[in-house]
Amino acid sequence: MNFRIVACFILLTISLNIFSQENAPHLKGKVKISIKEGTFDCDLTLSNFPKIQDYLIRLNSGMNLLHIRSKKPKDIVVIYEKSDKDSTSSGESLAYYIPDNNRKGKFIPEELQFRYVAKFPVANDTIANFSREDWRGNIAFNGMSVRCDGRQSAWYPIIYDAKKDITYDRVVYDIEFICEDCKTIYANGNKPVNATSAHLISNEPKEIALFCGNYDFIDDGTITILNPKFEEEKIKQFSNLVSSYKKYYEQKLNIKFNQTPTFINTTPTSKKNGWLFVSYPTIMGIGWGKHGLAGIFEEKSQKFYKPLIAHELGHYYFGTIKVFNSELGDMMSEGFTEYMALKLTEENQTEKNYDEVIAKKIENLKNFKPNSFSMVKSITDISVRQTYVYDYAPMIFIAIEKEIGKKKMWEWLKNIIETKVEFTNYDFLVSTLKNTLKNDKKAELIINAYFNNVNSTENAIKKITEK
Repeated sequence: MNFRIVACFILLTISLNIFSQENAPHLKGKVKISIKEGTFDCDLTLSNFPKIQDYLIRLNSGMNLLHIRSKKPKDIVVIYEKSDKDSTSSGESLAYYIPDNNRKGKFIPEELQFRYVAKFPVANDTIANFSREDWRGNIAFNGMSVRCDGRQSAWYPIIYDAKKDITYDRVVYDIEFICEDCKTIYANGNKPVNATSAHLISNEPKEIALFCGNYDFIDDGTITILNPKFEEEKIKQFSNLVSSYKKYYEQKLNIKFNQTPTFINTTPTSKKNGWLFVSYPTIMGIGWGKHGLAGIFEEKSQKFYKPLIAHELGHYYFGTIKVFNSELGDMMSEGFTEYMALKLTEENQTEKNYDEVIAKKIENLKNFKPNSFSMVKSITDISVRQTYVYDYAPMIFIAIEKEIGKKKMWEWLKNIIETKVEFTNYDFLVSTLKNTLKNDKKAELIINAYFNNVNSTENAIKKITEK
């Protein structure tokens, strides 16, 4: 059986800021789930809306609305419209808005209640009841559990600022979860609870990823693992590995991790898919056997899986502390995270392992003619996203490291994380580089060779491979 392992998928447009409690939306209500039936029954009220005019509210397309109700200033069932212009939606969700009285603009009340139900397929075996594909945004029932992220699956209503390209997927929440056929309930931002119901509250804004089902969990203070199927000694080894990776990033960037990572071990709804993704502090490992989280414990696959774990932990910095938008936002989120994972591999594994990874990426770039960063004016200008963000971008960054040195490179990454701007676009990329180098001549050399050059791929490979 051929398994396709893909790295974490991040939407091309994601929210810009780390939201404080004051400006994050609030979500309150009740959610009933059945893992045997594949059902959701939700009564959720959204409030504390950001002050935006051109908004949309995304909700998974499988959710069947009973109504959207204004709770304040008036208690009334509202008329809503669907938008066909939400080009940033990845397809899982529909985009709603409430028209104003003249139906030319948009109106948003102080509180909106959403009542909806849904029934999803339950893929409980690999002989007859399975899906062809599984993916991050899937609301995935496998017979033993339900798994979903927040941002892409949009199982709860998510506000999107269309003008500023900001997705408010991180919310302060107060939700009663009920799952009568579950043993454990977990929502991002809380510890897992051994119960069929749990009243979960998060006063820090979180993307509400869910994992509810029949499983056990362990928490050793360094990591939490949901559904562990591994020997105790291997779990200790994994905990030590995660601790060392966190320490490496903290030392390089001088920015501490603020929460214990929670790893989820589960299976896909399909026969072949396997991958990792992060909704920090949750890291989901999805796959059968060694093609899932168990791969980190297999001697033969460790050298492949260790960089993946390094990558997902790196998304604490690029994707959680610093969240990107604009046409180059996805490239920066994935490209810089992959660069950090490569550096960790270089310094914590064998030189041979690092050289093999670099050689593979160079091989992937043969005959690849991408638009360089300055030429990307929209997300459609990035062809073959997988190659662009996971191979091309990190190779460009390693070439730049060869030009400016590792110390300056880490300074640039820290500068990117800490610089606040409205749009993380090409100008942002250039300005942070210049502010880091404080050397116009060197900055222009890099820009001309790697940011604004039709031969940027060749230039990068030449620089990386030169003796």
